Amino acid sequence: MRWIIFIGLIAFFSCKKDLASTTPVMDNIDTTTADIKYDGSFMNGPFGSVSGMVKIYTEDQQYSLALINVVISNGPDLHVYLSKEEQPGQFIDLGKLKSTTGNQVYSITGMPDFSEYLYDSTTMIQNSLKAQECLEN
Repeated sequence: MRWIIFIGLIAFFSCKKDLASTTPVMDNIDTTTADIKYDGSFMNGPFGSVSGMVKIYTEDQQYSLALINVVISNGPDLHVYLSKEEQPGQFIDLGKLKSTTGNQVYSITGMPDFSEYLYDSTTMIQNSLKAQECLEN
């Protein structure tokens, strides 16, 4: 099954210029013991761009999401979300984006029902209105 990965930038309420690191991260998954369950490519959102691949692995009944060779537009308060819809309303927050480039691995807590995640959207979210103000100031 192919999954669509969506990068969008959405509103939160802070004007801190706490940008993600641009130093490449080189996390790895042991592909000799982990199985790929889902993979896909990114779809750019209205406020940023992204390239690379994403894969969801399972190992010992634990899911992990891997961003592979990603290059992502930077902005304040970027997070990685596993979302049920293109514009995330129901999602699992996997944590702050480690870097705008490289290979990154995020643990997925619990055993989500991936059939409910129609887009399986991995989303980088930032404050679209406040972020623009912050970046301009």
